[in-house]
Amino acid sequence: MTQLETLFHEILQEDQFVELLLSHSQKPMQISKAKLRPILLKGQRQIQAECFCHNQVFHENMTPQAAISYICNLLQGTFKQGECQTKQERITILTNQKGTVTIKRKKLSQTAKGAFVATDLNHNRTKQYVIADGTKVAYLIELGVMDAQGHVKKSAYDKFRQINRFLEFIRDILPFLPKDRTIKVVDFGCGKSYLTFAIYDYLKLQNGLDVQITGLDLKEQVIKDCQSLANRLHYKELTFLCGDISDYQGNDPVDLVVSLHACDLATDYAIAKAVSWNAKVILSVPCCQHELNQQIASPLLAPLFSYGIIKERTAALFTDAIRGQLLETKGYRTQILEFIDLEHTPKNLLIRAIYTGRKNTRAKEEIEQLCEALQLQPTLKKLWESESTKETME
Repeated sequence: MTQLETLFHEILQEDQFVELLLSHSQKPMQISKAKLRPILLKGQRQIQAECFCHNQVFHENMTPQAAISYICNLLQGTFKQGECQTKQERITILTNQKGTVTIKRKKLSQTAKGAFVATDLNHNRTKQYVIADGTKVAYLIELGVMDAQGHVKKSAYDKFRQINRFLEFIRDILPFLPKDRTIKVVDFGCGKSYLTFAIYDYLKLQNGLDVQITGLDLKEQVIKDCQSLANRLHYKELTFLCGDISDYQGNDPVDLVVSLHACDLATDYAIAKAVSWNAKVILSVPCCQHELNQQIASPLLAPLFSYGIIKERTAALFTDAIRGQLLETKGYRTQILEFIDLEHTPKNLLIRAIYTGRKNTRAKEEIEQLCEALQLQPTLKKLWESESTKETME
């Protein structure tokens, strides 16, 4: 029995298995990602594989024994990396073209274990949160989301859902963050920092990763309050600074840049800064996309734009689509996903960009044509054109 077969025979034949994420596909045009989880079908425990191919998702159910061969074949021919979550540990599997297999196992903290106590195996299962209601989480108690017993307050349940949804995104991008050094994270426009604390807790305390996180916001008192809480919780690698995104001068390489609800052009400056750092992952929830609403014009679309609300929403969607395509030209694989409505705004799109190094030259040409046709001059495009001109002159 091979090393991989031995591992998955141990994991899949017991009730400890929670989820397996396979990534770093060598055949992205056929299958980009696969997720496996246990389910119950007609009272029988099976493993469900969820495979992502372009914009389609395919499901296949199999016995645990069949799943062992299925997983081993994928790791030996299609995927270079696997992140396996059990109720007791997190396991990272790395493979290469020479057939070498590296397995790293990390025991979970008691807090992390508590999230998997009542894993639901129903085929149409109810929502399983990364943080379970009833599990004491220090920062959520301090921030008033949970009571002292770890139960979510009724008035804070929307915030609890938002934090869990965000942590799902963090869980998905774990394979793209470094494991052999400190992970650097910057949260632009962190505000009261619910999600900044969530990132720290999830990466550092639940997964035992070496992290250094910086939260940045313009409001001085908010920053003081956040730093005070971080100090009380002894979150030593979590720092808060008062300042503007466009003026932030941090020069250290950053792996993950977060920008949630940054208003209008602040999102562009956050993305530009992230790309200048060659950030591995960018997570951005834009808001208040006013810029293109003042610019967008087209004789063909004039009848639509005569309605202010239609023009405003169209401009907002165009803004984020252009941002996504511009990131593609910089070597990022970009998706625009549904997040969760924030407290004071219905904006619920999240831009997720993962650096691959493969620049989409066609996207650059298409964006040029679109901007010319609609008379658009988006700030992010201008920032990078200015940067390119400066480099040429030098």
